[in-house]
Amino acid sequence: MKKIKILTGLGVMAVAGFFMVAADHIDAPAVQGGNSDITDYYAFQGEDTNNLVFVANVQGLLSPSNTSQASFDENVMVEFNIDNTGDNVEDLVIQAIPRDGKMYFFGPVAPSQTGLNSVVETSTMNGGVVDITAYGSIAIVSEVGGMKFFAGPRDDPFFMDFARYSEIIGGMAASFNDPGSDTFAGTNVMSIVVEVPKSMIGGSGTINTWVESKRK
Repeated sequence: MKKIKILTGLGVMAVAGFFMVAADHIDAPAVQGGNSDITDYYAFQGEDTNNLVFVANVQGLLSPSNTSQASFDENVMVEFNIDNTGDNVEDLVIQAIPRDGKMYFFGPVAPSQTGLNSVVETSTMNGGVVDITAYGSIAIVSEVGGMKFFAGPRDDPFFMDFARYSEIIGGMAASFNDPGSDTFAGTNVMSIVVEVPKSMIGGSGTINTWVESKRK
């Protein structure tokens, strides 16, 4: 589970470049290498400053030459959680579920159940569907009710110099090089992206947001 905080409302308007990220590549043995392995979670203000963008990346270190691995597991749901009351319990969820080459989104909607277990919120009027973009294809983006959706392989945007990090931890170096060497260069992730009007999120000041992968 990834959890970050992001400012909304006037707070975000004042810091248009505000950006938070959590990263975790292939170090959870129970989910390593699969679609339930969340590598990164990003939440930031959209190019349209009235919107927030949520990005969950799964299945890290994919080789662009091995396209057979680049697919979403239909038994895994990715759930974006939003707490807009400050009690660290999700008030809204956005659920993403793949089926037959498409990614279906449900929410934002108040969840029927909070915590580790979820109910698929198929009755909500919010959400949409997008064709999953294939390798080498132009990104397919759909828009419904002011929301935008994308799902498919992308170049891994996270930068980390693990070799230098190991040298620092081992006492053989004092600091990172600038710019250093990107361990993830040339590898891909499977991305799920949803852009949501702030008016659909509610709250003011600060919201908590985190993402979970849940297996059927």
